[in-house]
Amino acid sequence: MTSSWIHGRKRRLATVACAALLASSTLAAQELSPTRHFSPTQHGGARQLVDELADDGIERAWLESAMQQARYRQEVLDAMSGAAERRLRWDEYRAIFLDDERIEAGAAFIEAHPEAFARAEATYGVPGEIIAAILGVETRYGRITGRHPVLDSLATLAFHHPRRGDFFRGELAAFLEIAYQQQVAPNEPQGSYAGAMGYPQFIPTSYRAYAVDFDGDGLRDLWNNPVDAIGSVANYFAEHGWQAGEPVLYQASGPARPPEEIDFNRAARRPAASVQTLRDAGIEVPAALPDEQLLLPVALEDGEGNWRYVLGDVNFYVITRYNHSHLYAMAVMELAEAIAKARDLEGGWHLAVDIDDEEARR
Repeated sequence: MTSSWIHGRKRRLATVACAALLASSTLAAQELSPTRHFSPTQHGGARQLVDELADDGIERAWLESAMQQARYRQEVLDAMSGAAERRLRWDEYRAIFLDDERIEAGAAFIEAHPEAFARAEATYGVPGEIIAAILGVETRYGRITGRHPVLDSLATLAFHHPRRGDFFRGELAAFLEIAYQQQVAPNEPQGSYAGAMGYPQFIPTSYRAYAVDFDGDGLRDLWNNPVDAIGSVANYFAEHGWQAGEPVLYQASGPARPPEEIDFNRAARRPAASVQTLRDAGIEVPAALPDEQLLLPVALEDGEGNWRYVLGDVNFYVITRYNHSHLYAMAVMELAEAIAKARDLEGGWHLAVDIDDEEARR
């Protein structure tokens, strides 16, 4: 065996190794390429998802065609870290949603669909102004439903989000199921960067679980049908424990700075602070409330060092099931109150109880 043969063999092996490494690097680059489709023939995760959904009864050819149209979007991943609920004070957050145009449009939206709102309230117990406020905060009553292709957003997050990939994989599967069942071209729906869609910005699993055919036309259409959206928001709240006719929150007062012994957390949880605990910490609570009642304390900063206190009841917590932030629930409540006032309903609208409200003391 000559040295030239050995060196030649080493060169050939090195060439093969380099080619394999290059091929591997090329495939990895394709997996991350901003212009690459998630073709099941090339992307293992997409192929596995297609196999699973095909086993569940969705046509394989349709699934393969859908995933071939999905594109990686870096801007979706970038947007996930900048949610306003995590970085804004209450005054800054409130200013986004409490403007005259949105308030007037909310009143007009109710007037445009009076039967649907009345039926939603009668069926599910949720006031029309709350339903309208959700739609106003989410999409300006269906006018702004998102600019990101839902398929692209969910595919990107399912296969590239560093922590929540499994969650978004489930959302992608639900979206494909909905699009297939409702005969919607999967590359057409637009939504938020996180895959929320339609008038109420339901994520796909919420769409699948809570959307209702409220106008009886045989479709649960949250993309184009405001009546279905109205009924679906009300159904969402009812399914999450909305208590018809009960207050959402109580106005309160307290010390100049939030007391440290009370947990004022932006990520709203179930009411867990007793009235007695709040009183002991210096929070003035409506006198009619029993000592053992549990509430969700909220402290809101106005940007000038001033703090406002409100105490959420069960219905406040239910609103936060839509978006897990007390800032969101407060924006919904204040927009709902403003819409009611614009409709001259303030005399009969009692879901937010003032600290000195005589009705609360009875």
